[in-house]
Amino acid sequence: MSNILHPNLNFKEPTLDVHGKPNKRWRSAFAAIYFARALYSLLHQKKEKRRKLPAPSSSPSYVVLNVKPEAFSSIDQTTLTAIAKEKNLDLLLQFGGIEGVVGALETDIKNGIGGAVQDVALRREVFGSNTYQRPRAKSLIQFMVKASKNHTVTLLLLFAALSLGFGIKGHGLKEGWHDGGSIFVAVILAISVSAVSNFRQNRLFETLSKVSSNINVEVIRDGHRQQISIFEIVVGDVVCLIICDQVPADGLFLSGHSLKVDESCLTGESEHVEINSLHNPFLFSGTKVVDGYAQMLVTSVGMNSTWGELMSTISSDINEQTPLQARLNKLTSSMGKAGLAVAFLVVVALLVRYFNGNTENEKGNQEFIGRSTKVDDMVNSMVRIIATAVTIGLVAIPEGLPLAVSVILSYSMNRMMADQAMVRKLSACETMGSATTICTDKTGTLTLNQMKVTKFWLGKSHVDDSSSISKNLLNLIRQGIALNTPGSNYRATSGSTLLEFSGSPTEKAILSWAVQELDNMKMETLKKNCTILHVEAFNSEKKRSGVSIRSKADNTIHVHWKGAAEIILAMCSSYYDASGSTNDMDDDERTIFEQIIEGMAASSLRCLALAHTQILDDQEEHDIGVGPPQKLIKEDSLSLIGLVGIKDRCRPGVRKAVEDCQSAGVSVRMITGENVFTARAIATECRILRPDQDMNDESVVEGEVFRNYTQDERMEKVDKIRVMARSSPFDKLLMVQCLKQKGHVVAVTGDGTNDAPSLKEADIGLCKGIQGTKVAKESSDIIILDDSFVPIATVLGWGRCVYNNIQKIIQLKLTVIIAALVINVVTVVLDHEIPFTVLKLLWVNLIMDALGALALAIEQPTKDLMEKPPVSLSTQPLITNIMWRNILVQALYQIVVILILQFSGESILGVNKKVKDTMILNTSVLCQVFNQVNARKPEKKNVFKGMHKNKLFLGIIGITIILEAIVIESLSKFADTERLSLGQWGTCMGIAILSLPIGWVVKCIYV
Repeated sequence: MSNILHPNLNFKEPTLDVHGKPNKRWRSAFAAIYFARALYSLLHQKKEKRRKLPAPSSSPSYVVLNVKPEAFSSIDQTTLTAIAKEKNLDLLLQFGGIEGVVGALETDIKNGIGGAVQDVALRREVFGSNTYQRPRAKSLIQFMVKASKNHTVTLLLLFAALSLGFGIKGHGLKEGWHDGGSIFVAVILAISVSAVSNFRQNRLFETLSKVSSNINVEVIRDGHRQQISIFEIVVGDVVCLIICDQVPADGLFLSGHSLKVDESCLTGESEHVEINSLHNPFLFSGTKVVDGYAQMLVTSVGMNSTWGELMSTISSDINEQTPLQARLNKLTSSMGKAGLAVAFLVVVALLVRYFNGNTENEKGNQEFIGRSTKVDDMVNSMVRIIATAVTIGLVAIPEGLPLAVSVILSYSMNRMMADQAMVRKLSACETMGSATTICTDKTGTLTLNQMKVTKFWLGKSHVDDSSSISKNLLNLIRQGIALNTPGSNYRATSGSTLLEFSGSPTEKAILSWAVQELDNMKMETLKKNCTILHVEAFNSEKKRSGVSIRSKADNTIHVHWKGAAEIILAMCSSYYDASGSTNDMDDDERTIFEQIIEGMAASSLRCLALAHTQILDDQEEHDIGVGPPQKLIKEDSLSLIGLVGIKDRCRPGVRKAVEDCQSAGVSVRMITGENVFTARAIATECRILRPDQDMNDESVVEGEVFRNYTQDERMEKVDKIRVMARSSPFDKLLMVQCLKQKGHVVAVTGDGTNDAPSLKEADIGLCKGIQGTKVAKESSDIIILDDSFVPIATVLGWGRCVYNNIQKIIQLKLTVIIAALVINVVTVVLDHEIPFTVLKLLWVNLIMDALGALALAIEQPTKDLMEKPPVSLSTQPLITNIMWRNILVQALYQIVVILILQFSGESILGVNKKVKDTMILNTSVLCQVFNQVNARKPEKKNVFKGMHKNKLFLGIIGITIILEAIVIESLSKFADTERLSLGQWGTCMGIAILSLPIGWVVKCIYV
């Protein structure tokens, strides 16, 4: 296309390139533009004549019109959506069927889209991206508003307003705003700390949600299979689906075999839907593949898809309350009610004393003298009495506990993320610390999931070189491997000689071995030479896959089976030898094959078998043409081709992780689909079983045997079982249910869609981050990002650490509350005034709630913690006898010290009242600082062990002391304090530091 510029006409006239061919669309466009130019020119000339305008300048202006055909003009998103969502076959046929839609979307059934950056970007612009519009997350301001909707905060703000008003009235604006303004600042600061903590936690969950939703999907682009993020899928992509996959977008069935999907998430119907190209080629995002495999054409993504519309209505707001938070809220409510009751009684007592004339003002005169009392004086006295009540009530309400729990959970979630464990549900942080048993998979969790064929038995002979195998038998082996698989091989890049393989790790291992060892097997050639008649795809229940094919060369029909060795062996009545001859299999020879399988399994090899039979002409109609679907492929009287041994090495660190769990009182059980001998070998290697463990001690059982037990037998034997082999997803679910009924707190690992019921049933569902399907991830509580068992042991430690750290904070907080409550009540009754004003108490609470919680929240799991038995959240009290011992002794010490200073401090220390009040505040804060050190080890005498490694803890202690010094020395006017001398600071420090030896002594008391 070339362009001719016309001055002053504000457009480009398009002309056709000499190599192009004019068409109707371009002729229409040219005619329209030419007509517009002519009309514009006439109008312009009339205006010039009427207005007698001067000639136009010699510098023309130009506007370039980019005239080109619209991208994907033959079909739009509305049409694509109507075809898929409405299952409109008639509309699909109007576009030429699936092939017509493929052409309209400018893709290729075999090679997919081109995959160039510009092409993908254009498709995303025209048809949208595969992302969902979720409701906007709460802002920081919204969290601050929510934090301020609290009865205590409302009371404090009201009191601050009264204090501010009466202060300004009594002392003028310059001096009178200090008390009320300082309380306002302290309250706003407390609200901000809570809001920021909750805001960050919410943002963390948003991030984790995006990570967990980001799964890899296999697509074909530019003729190459590749893994891409589900968010990168665009309309026109060709997606490969296998069993347990979740359909990533709406689309149409292109090719495949025996595909069935579960649409219950959309329709509520539990019956599986068969998908094929003739009657029902429609696939919907969010549905799950339950059988078969296929390739699909993506027609709708993101908000245009069925699942996108549903997900856009689901709020991402996190309002989950963990069990521990619920228990703390009850504790807070109970203590608050007790505090308010005490405050009410104190107010009543003070009012009675005031109106009886038993109180005196600062000059020593009687405050209430009947009608002679001024209204202002009476109001001031009422405000003072209310302030006292507010202070006492504030002391008793541990409002900082929920904040402390949020801080601990957020910190723990971040640390677990660094340890390859992503928490999806907050409650899992706590529940994991109570786990008594872990049911784990083998493949990918205990092992590396990096499989390699290491042994091959042909008949009864071990084969190292394919050259010893007859040509006809070698062709059968290649045929059975290449055609009986959902996997494939492909060139890594155009022109590359390096082959890559797709499919499950097992499929990739067999394909790789066949290509490298079986005289360079060529899959594409084998597929072209045969027609696939029927396919039975592999799944975790059948543990086998089969295919029937028709050879194009001689029109013969062959059946190939592949699967678990003992299952395939049971289907065989003969076997091949290296020469290609078949031999009948009697009982003695069957025993030999069973011994070969056991020998490979004892070497920790996964054993698979290959079998074959040829369908004769007189059998074809019976075996292939008629009968129920499950009998479409001949299943008996097969000839065993060979046995394949696949090695999957144990992960480094798994043995130690298993031993750590066992030393923590947590039993580890392996639930696998492997045969009993392979399962036993792997379990022994990982130390789930002892090397000397008796074969007949009921610690190893097969899934079918466990399933066939009566309920009473299962309940009796389940505690002894450590390995369940040849298990199905139903067997795993049954095991979880039995363990829970026995009172265990169960953690379960899983990765497939079929594992979802077990993950939901378990107390803690642990999904694999790499191999896990989207369905499994959504059913889980924690995602193990690297699929390994090692992070599970780490998560177990963090779960216990969360509970332990919360108990430490409760111990510290209750010590402050009890001490302050008793001190305030006693001083009010005996001395008519309290040492802790509202402002001072807010400062102490802020230190404890923010800095104190943070200091104890960052304590990490220790070896001692992993040597304790699991904690029962349902039966064990939140505040243990050991904690009560520490709380009461430390509170008693603080009560005695502060009361002595309150009543005799001026005479003992030789200071005035204001200095004495300042020293009381300083001593109280420093007591809490050193009590934080005591709280690190509630049961251990040596509280300093490991403290030097926790730099953040030491830093927070230092910051607390510095802030206290600033309040005392620099903010005396606002905090109503007096500057202290070094000697006075030393006295406060000396009194506070005595908390450490007292803590050591009290731990000698056995409770």
